[in-house]
Amino acid sequence: MKVSILTVAYNASATIAKTIESVLNQTYDNIEYLILDGSSKDNTVSICESYQDRFINRGYEFKIISENDKGMYDALNKGAKLATGEIVGQINADDWYEPFAVAKMVELYNRCSGYDMAYADLRMVNPDGSTWIKRSKIDKFVNTRHWNHPTQFTKRDLLLEHPYPVKCMSDDLDLFLYIRSGKKHVEVLNETIADFTVEGMSHSKSWQDIKDRIKTKTEMYRKYGYSYAHAVDVVVVELGKYILESCRNRQKQ
Repeated sequence: MKVSILTVAYNASATIAKTIESVLNQTYDNIEYLILDGSSKDNTVSICESYQDRFINRGYEFKIISENDKGMYDALNKGAKLATGEIVGQINADDWYEPFAVAKMVELYNRCSGYDMAYADLRMVNPDGSTWIKRSKIDKFVNTRHWNHPTQFTKRDLLLEHPYPVKCMSDDLDLFLYIRSGKKHVEVLNETIADFTVEGMSHSKSWQDIKDRIKTKTEMYRKYGYSYAHAVDVVVVELGKYILESCRNRQKQ
C-alpha cells in the first residue's frame, strides 16, 4: 500500500532538513513525499532539491511544489489532491518522524481492516531540549487532550471529502471534530512515532489569542452538534493555558 506524506513549509531552512531526513529514513518502502512550499524567501527550496537523488536511490516518489498559498491548510488541501497514497500523513517542517512511524501506521491499518483516521503517542521537545510523551487516547467526551496531530494518518478519500476550511490555525480541529461526530473509524496506537517542537504560532498565548481561540473552537464544536459542555471545556482549558504561560513568563523576568 502506498502512503503519502505531506510537509508544508515556509522559510523553514533552519529545520526542514531534519524533517526530510526523517521521511527518507523510514523503514517502510512504498512512500510518496510531497513538500508544499509557500514561495519561501530563504533557501528552503534549494535544501529540499538537494535531496532529490537520495529519494530516487531510496525508491521513494518525491515532489516539491513551491507556489503562493493561503496558508498551511490551503497547502494541505492541495497536497491531498496531489497525493496518490491510500493514507496520508502530515508532518510539519520543524517536526520529525521516528524511523518506524509509517510502518507502524500501515501495520495498524492492515490489522484493523482500514481506518479513517489514526494517531499515536507524540514526543514533545521543549526549547531547552527536555522532552515528555503526550499519550494518545480516544476520549468518550470528545476533546483534543489526547489527539496528536503530527502523528495523524488519514484516508486520502476522507481528506477530499472534507477539506480544511482554510479559516484559521484551528482548521485541524475542524477535521478532527468532523471525524469524531460521524460514523468514522478511528484508531489509536500507543507508541511514540513522531517528535514535536514546542514553540511557534500554535503556542502563542496572548490574551487576544486566547479570546480568538475560544471563540473559534466553541463555534466548531457547535457546528458539529456537540453540547455546551464542550464549549465550557474549551474555555477552562484555554484559560488554564493562559494562566500557566503568564506564570512562566513572570518566573523568567
